Amino acid sequence: MYYSDQVVGEYQADVIVNNTIIVELKAACQLLKEHESQLLNYLKATKMEVGLLLNFGPEAKFKRKVYDNDRKGSLAWVGKRPKTE
Repeated sequence: MYYSDQVVGEYQADVIVNNTIIVELKAACQLLKEHESQLLNYLKATKMEVGLLLNFGPEAKFKRKVYDNDRKGSLAWVGKRPKTE
């Protein structure tokens, strides 16, 4: 993951479907706003625009989130090699 052209960490999605959808899996009592925020942050930090949040808690639930690439700017930073010193 990048922030201002600097590597700030790594992210390994639970599931990526057809290089277009991030699927975030949970096994919680219920879906929380924090889970939705986490998925939106993943969408903001990647080229992917669609995310699914699946919860396999006591009752299966899902949420779909979309974050349009046009809102992310040029995305020129995605896929860049980290700067070495």
